[in-house]
Amino acid sequence: MRVAILHDYLNQFGGAERVLQALLEIFPQADLYTLLYDEQKTFGFFRDNIRKTSFLDIPYVRAHHRRFIPLMPLAAGLLRSREHYDLLVSSTAGYGKGINVQGGYHISYCHSPLRYAWEIDYLKNLPFSPWPLKEILIRPIAKWLQNWDKRSAQKVNLFIANSAFIAQKIRNYYGRDAAVVYPPVETQVFYPEPSMAKEDYFLMVGRLLYYKGFDLGIKAFNALKLPLKIIGQGPEITKLQKIADPHYVQFIPFAPDEELRFLYSNAKALIFPQIEDFGLVAAEAQMCGLPILAFDRGGAREIVENGKTGFFFHEQTAEAIAAAVRLFNGTELNRSYITKRALMFSKKEFKDRIHEIIRQSGFKI
Repeated sequence: MRVAILHDYLNQFGGAERVLQALLEIFPQADLYTLLYDEQKTFGFFRDNIRKTSFLDIPYVRAHHRRFIPLMPLAAGLLRSREHYDLLVSSTAGYGKGINVQGGYHISYCHSPLRYAWEIDYLKNLPFSPWPLKEILIRPIAKWLQNWDKRSAQKVNLFIANSAFIAQKIRNYYGRDAAVVYPPVETQVFYPEPSMAKEDYFLMVGRLLYYKGFDLGIKAFNALKLPLKIIGQGPEITKLQKIADPHYVQFIPFAPDEELRFLYSNAKALIFPQIEDFGLVAAEAQMCGLPILAFDRGGAREIVENGKTGFFFHEQTAEAIAAAVRLFNGTELNRSYITKRALMFSKKEFKDRIHEIIRQSGFKI
């Protein structure tokens, strides 16, 4: 059986790329098509499977891909192959499912419908055009992207969503049903280190983008006068460094998996104020036994069991985060239970569910 995997772009390594790794373990001989490919930033993990990239795949675009959003549907449409595959698997938050490779059956693992089309506030991450001009400059582009995204969705035979939260968006935007398979956590990498003596610091982890609420966490810990470690890089770094009190907030640009496991295992809790499609960082943290203090929206509702694996707060404010930290500091959660419950997010569970859903669809692998 010939399989092609279609992925949006590979110029960074995060949760979507961990999902891609797991898909390539299921289909190790698959040809991989993507708009952009940066071997260094993806640590060479996908080198052996890369078959073809788009005309946008040049160094400047890889480094500034958000500036080229309007061109990405065109790039996906022009990214073609003479091959005809038995199975297409797109791993996508937008563009991958529109890559113009032909196949007999198309399964789309959807991290999100195209955010830049359907959730215009996400465009605040763009480095160009002052936000007050969004009505004039952005909305026509967003409408055009919506139409393209809807058309691309009709080429998919079977949708798999990374959370019930995203399955509802697929239903709302595309009028399609989707099975739910949670993204995989590698249990051989993320596990508790019970010998670690828990320290006083809290964690925030992820790409430094505006919607992830790092600024709220910083303001909360400035006021609490408690230590917060922030792991990640992104366009918000300068802004965040300006508001952070260095006596309490430490920035760590990158932590390899072994160091990240240590930091998860040794922290008091993960602060998670954003609305995520799922939130693989939170699932990884829980696999290490780390409690989560999360905003009560989005994928966090499917990860956190309130009062047992963490606590919810109900406003996206620094004050609400601070109140949750004070509540948490007066309790003690069972870290062994947190790890045991997190096994529902294991890579084994991911692979088993993917196989099961494909079998139920009638497609034979």
